[in-house]
Amino acid sequence: MTVVSSVLVPYASYLRVYEPLAAFREPERGHWTRYAQRPVLPTAQDELRRSLADLVPTPPVAVPVHESADAFVAVVDGVICVCPWRTRMRGWLALGELGGLFPATVLDAVLPAVVRGQAAADHERWAERNPDARPWIRTTVWHVPVRWFVLFDDEEREYVVGADGGRLLRYRTPMVQARRRLARALRTLRETVDEGPLTEGLVEVGRWLEEFHPRGMVELDYGGLVHALSDEQLAADRSAADVAEGIEALRSGDSDAAGVAYGRLADRWRAVRDLQSSN
Repeated sequence: MTVVSSVLVPYASYLRVYEPLAAFREPERGHWTRYAQRPVLPTAQDELRRSLADLVPTPPVAVPVHESADAFVAVVDGVICVCPWRTRMRGWLALGELGGLFPATVLDAVLPAVVRGQAAADHERWAERNPDARPWIRTTVWHVPVRWFVLFDDEEREYVVGADGGRLLRYRTPMVQARRRLARALRTLRETVDEGPLTEGLVEVGRWLEEFHPRGMVELDYGGLVHALSDEQLAADRSAADVAEGIEALRSGDSDAAGVAYGRLADRWRAVRDLQSSN
C-alpha cells in the first residue's frame, strides 16, 4: 500500500454496506478471505489521497485504470464482512455528477472535456459487460443526506475521540434493521405528506439495499466531516434521533412536533453546508 500524503482529506461522508464472505463467489471470496487476514488495512483517507494524486499528472487520470482490490473489513457477530471499495466504478458514477457541482470553466480546468469524454466512453463499454454491478459505498460531500439517517437508531451512534485527538462519528446497524426502518418511514411519509425528494430518496436507497445479503451490515460514517466540525458540534449532533422523532410525530398526526424536529436537523446541516461556500 502506498500512502501519498499524511494530510487529512476532507470533507466527505459515506454510506457503506458490509457483506459476509458467503455473499461473494469464488475467486473473489478467496481474495477477501485472505485480504481480511492482513495485519494493516488501508483507510478511506488512503483511497482519497490516491484519487487526488491521480489528478496531478498532465493530463489528469479521471478514473483509475484498474479496479481497486481493497475493501473495508468488519467483524459482525463473529462473522467477517467486507465492503469492497470499487473505486473505479464509483469514480465513473461521480463523474456523472460533476456537472451540477462546478461551473464549466472550473470543471474544464480540473478535468478537461477530452478526459471526461474518454472516461465516459470507458464506463459505457464496461457497463455493457457488467449490467448488474453496483457500488457498496455511497459518498456525499459537506453533508449527510436525511434519507441516510432513516436507516439508524440513536442508540447505534458511536462518537469516539482518540488519544491522538482523532475523531470518529458513525452509525452501524444490521441490514434487516435498516430495511425495516426504511420501509416503516416510507409508509408513514406516503400516508401523511405529499410525494417529495425524501420519499423518492428513500425508494432509491431501498432498491439499493435490496441488492445485498440480508445478513450484511449498513454503516453511516461522517468521514472527513469530523474535520469541519468542533467537538461540541459533534457531541451534540443527534441527527438520527431528530429524523426518528420527526417521523414518529408524523405517524401520530403531530405535524407541529415533526416541524420542530425537522427544523433542528435543517439548521444543523445548513450550517455545515455553508462552510463549503466560505472555504
